[in-house]
Amino acid sequence: MRQGGVLMEPDTPRRSVDAVERAHLRAPGDRSHVMHRYPPPPGLEPLVQRFWVPVWSVPAGEESVQRVLQYPVSLLVVAHDHARFYGVRTGLSETTLAGDGWAVGVMCTPAAGSLVAGGSMAAFTDRHVDLGEVLESAELVDRVRTAMAGDPLSAAAHEASMAAFADALTPLLPVDAEGELVDRVVALVEGRPDLLRVAQLCEETGLGERALQRLLQRRLGLTPKWLVQRRRLQEAADRLRHDGAPLAETAAVLGYADQAHFVRDFSRVTGTTPGRFAAQHRRPPGPLTG
Repeated sequence: MRQGGVLMEPDTPRRSVDAVERAHLRAPGDRSHVMHRYPPPPGLEPLVQRFWVPVWSVPAGEESVQRVLQYPVSLLVVAHDHARFYGVRTGLSETTLAGDGWAVGVMCTPAAGSLVAGGSMAAFTDRHVDLGEVLESAELVDRVRTAMAGDPLSAAAHEASMAAFADALTPLLPVDAEGELVDRVVALVEGRPDLLRVAQLCEETGLGERALQRLLQRRLGLTPKWLVQRRRLQEAADRLRHDGAPLAETAAVLGYADQAHFVRDFSRVTGTTPGRFAAQHRRPPGPLTG
């Protein structure tokens, strides 16, 4: 529903309509969409980290570009106009919203991508394919679109859509031993801000560098170095949004040898400098943005 031209949503216990998370470089004042996040149902946790349901309304003739530093996982997305399987975007992921629309997405676990793809995730790095290329998706897509056709903000519609995904993904269980290992590796990187070098990751996991490289290439389509750097950049974006610390201090906390190295890394991936990003997020939010 709408109030004053802004999408609104009723509250529901399982849904999280939350603040911008660290991976999403959402511009301050961007009210083009609402984002609903849900945990997976019991039993599906080995395959699904969470469901996410964006619902957007952008004024005619305008666009809203959403920029994300993607996590090291694949995505399944059914929208009003497409259904896709996404590998990891190693640079900045950009999605342009226009008009009115919705999507129902699955953030997979690190293990799940190659189970969905039926093989190595290296073939899907920086690309997406039609969902039908990796899953028997006709029934899934039809169920999701039927559920969302009435009110895309409805909690009942979201529940029905997630149930459709659960039915499609459950046959992929159980997760194999290698999948469990890659889950542990990613969790280690995500949970250890002090882990700054590939050598540390090898030491902590007991894997040699070549074995670690092969594992991450097969299961994620990524390198160990990328995994460590992406977490640092996501943390950097979160800190620049919220703590107001000098750039030199932020660089040091993130383990960079100097501020210049931090500025180069952040600018190369996001397309803007840390200083500009921080300044943008310290300004008072502007009017509704398209």
